Amino acid sequence: MAGRSSKRMRRRQRGRFGALYRLLSAILIIAAIVAACTVFFRVSHIEVEGTNRYTAQEIIDATGIEMRENLFLINKNQAVIQVKNQLPYVDEISIRRQLPDTLVITISESTPVAALSYDGEWWLLDAGAKLLERGDQSIAAGHAQLLGLIPLSPAVGKPLAVDETESRRLDALKELLSSLKDYGLAEQLTDFIDCSADNAIRFGWNGTLTVEMPLSDFQQQSWRLSRALEELQAKLGTVSGTLTLPAEGDRAWLKSERWFPTGYIALPDPPAETPSGEGGEGTASPEVTAPVSPSVPAVSVAPEEPGIAPVEPDEASEP
Repeated sequence: MAGRSSKRMRRRQRGRFGALYRLLSAILIIAAIVAACTVFFRVSHIEVEGTNRYTAQEIIDATGIEMRENLFLINKNQAVIQVKNQLPYVDEISIRRQLPDTLVITISESTPVAALSYDGEWWLLDAGAKLLERGDQSIAAGHAQLLGLIPLSPAVGKPLAVDETESRRLDALKELLSSLKDYGLAEQLTDFIDCSADNAIRFGWNGTLTVEMPLSDFQQQSWRLSRALEELQAKLGTVSGTLTLPAEGDRAWLKSERWFPTGYIALPDPPAETPSGEGGEGTASPEVTAPVSPSVPAVSVAPEEPGIAPVEPDEASEP
């Protein structure tokens, strides 16, 4: 009996030592892998893709990443934050490792879509309402003037902020710009974006047209605008006047005279047409209610009604 007990004890001891041996072996293997990664995988090359406004070196410097740093110890999230804080035109950035010694930085840059005048200075905004640049009037040339919003403590690289009383209009602006960008229409914004009304946003498009869009479902309204422009361009070529999109229903209405905001002054460069009249917030301006000849088309924006029908004389008023 004593012999059997001794054998069982030796087996238990071997089992305990075996488990300890396996644990120590695993720890040593992991330590060897970590040491190898630390010693061998160091940054020797940094490639930058997708940047036009900034040089590759400016992007690299903004990340704070140094040559010979370990690829696996780099804080990529911190590098992304630093780039966005220092270089406002950077919209999206990704950093990926390419073994054994390369980092690849891919940049997506913001495009200015509007300009805002405040306290004697001009600010450029992208489709996300981020302030990209501050300068004199020359930087605003070729961009739509943003009207009806007063910024609070504007700063380059930060989102546009406004007083609480204007927050609904700012939210509507962001949704509008995002939706227009999704449909490839944001780059055709021209002249102005008027956010002063409580029920609609009016903006210039392609230098010849004013679009009046209700404050509702901007994705749907942008789809309606895209469809209306496609049909009108096919029929008329250049589309000019004032295009009113419906809050309800399936027709967009084109009027012969173009609406402009009260007091709107076109920037001197590039040349723009001088407004033929003045419009006003909350009132029926001459531009908005101008008589329409029967030859001006109304466009169906319903999928089941693709045709373009003439406007009857008694349909000249607002739908």
